[in-house]
Amino acid sequence: MTATSTARRTSATTQDVCCDVVAPASNVAVPDDDTLAALAKALAHPARIKILRMLDARQACITGDVVTEVGLAQSTVSEHLRILREAGLIQGEIEGPRTRYCVSATGLATLKAGIAAL
Repeated sequence: MTATSTARRTSATTQDVCCDVVAPASNVAVPDDDTLAALAKALAHPARIKILRMLDARQACITGDVVTEVGLAQSTVSEHLRILREAGLIQGEIEGPRTRYCVSATGLATLKAGIAAL
């Protein structure tokens, strides 16, 4: 088995499984100004927007898949993932030596509610 086929098999496996996603409440509260600013700041880099869109499309990814897709250094991608996670826009689950990330439905709903209230 080649490294490429192993990577594809690993990638397909991580895409089949999603983080425990809980649908946000239908009536998400509008965040306060500080929270909305923190959410907006987390999106203030094109790489983070790309990561968020990729995670939304794939439903879940391990860090290595994100690094491959975004084309940045692993340490840079890890920093972007940390910022998105701390803002509450993504969530991560540790699986052995890997971390699997997915979009946080609640965080995204909070961002949408804050923007809609502007």
